[in-house]
Amino acid sequence: GQQSVPPIIVGFKTLPVPVLKDIPILGTALFDQFTLVYLAIAAIPVSAFVLYRTPWGLSVRMVGENPRAADSAGVSVTGMRFQAVMLGGALMGLAGAFLTMAQFNAFTFGVVSGRGWVAIALVVFGRWDPWRSAGAALLFAFVDALQLRLQASGLGHIPYEAFLMLPFSLTIVAMAFMSRN
Repeated sequence: GQQSVPPIIVGFKTLPVPVLKDIPILGTALFDQFTLVYLAIAAIPVSAFVLYRTPWGLSVRMVGENPRAADSAGVSVTGMRFQAVMLGGALMGLAGAFLTMAQFNAFTFGVVSGRGWVAIALVVFGRWDPWRSAGAALLFAFVDALQLRLQASGLGHIPYEAFLMLPFSLTIVAMAFMSRN
């Protein structure tokens, strides 16, 4: 009773930046992306500003670091935690929409493939700083793209699963390195 082929959906379209997309090599990579990619890039400085320059950001950090101090300062610990979880859930929903509607143009079981846990690890690796976490995410993305290239290169008799686990192995090594401190 189940379909053997997943339904095809009309995915998101890229939004090319008129003159900049024609720059050799980097133009297409940087300026012919989906709207959610541009929003994710814009979210880095916005989240850094909100977390480090606004009272709400101070409350969020205080609730995470020292809930008793936040409570004694009159901040609703439960309320702030709910707000943070709801915002995080909305952002994860956008990420899932990107995976299904932009990257794969279909929903399949396991489409996330453990990337949610990797995202948490990247935030820890980035020491809870938006800029460092973005750098960690770029490193993970680079290794993820590299493993695809390595699979296509046909290196000897190495099974493709070894390449698939490369980005996740890097994440584990990075977490072990960061846990020393």
